[in-house]
Amino acid sequence: MIGYSDPAAIWRPSPNFGVRAEGTETDLLILHYTDMGTAEAAIDWLCDPVSQVSCHYVVAEDGKITQLVSEADRAWHAGVSSWHGEGDVNSRSIGIEIANAGHDHGYPDFPTPQIDAVIHLCRDIIARHPIKPQGVLAHSDVAPARKRDPGEKFPWPRLADAGVGHLVAPEPLSGGRLLQRGDVGFSVGALQAILMLYGYGIDVTGEYDDGTEQVIAAFQRHFRPERVDGIADASTVATLHKLSRALAPPNMRTTALAKGR
Repeated sequence: MIGYSDPAAIWRPSPNFGVRAEGTETDLLILHYTDMGTAEAAIDWLCDPVSQVSCHYVVAEDGKITQLVSEADRAWHAGVSSWHGEGDVNSRSIGIEIANAGHDHGYPDFPTPQIDAVIHLCRDIIARHPIKPQGVLAHSDVAPARKRDPGEKFPWPRLADAGVGHLVAPEPLSGGRLLQRGDVGFSVGALQAILMLYGYGIDVTGEYDDGTEQVIAAFQRHFRPERVDGIADASTVATLHKLSRALAPPNMRTTALAKGR
């Protein structure tokens, strides 16, 4: 079994896994919430062959870590998803389920001991795999049409402060020009292009359609969580430009990024 070496961690093998696609690197770390009442119930479900789902790790509310699938194997956690144009996210990722009832069941805050454990686990995983900061993602980032987890309450800044993930300080909410469903034109296409270059599964059509709204909402949940509405307001667009510029060398910035300064 390949994985977390903390002696306090529990090994409970799930039958729900397969072989990673040949030649793929494990370069993504996907964070989920369980969307169930307790960590124990989630583990039971993830270990049930009927469910056809699993993950590599579950982090309980008290910080207890349970490993279900070896990191060498392909857990079934991301479902229909994509990042940087590649659809088999499960083959290139490690999945962590964080015990939380989710949006449909009150969506409680994430306890401090749980987040401490998530940070420790993430750092341990990143040390053993070629996962760059921008490869630490929310389930909603890779499946924006289907998923909201771990959601806008998840404390991404705490992880970033500990060296886990790529983050910038979000631009404050303000007035100013915005883009929303039904808009068409160059500005929409430029917005879609930046989202696509960052990694989101979005087509550059110049039309602000349902898919664009879903991707913007996913971006907001992760990077500008103060308001999640799928509308590309001035704060959202400025945060996206800032995030993208933080990755791109000055001589590689796109025309669209330059226009967003």
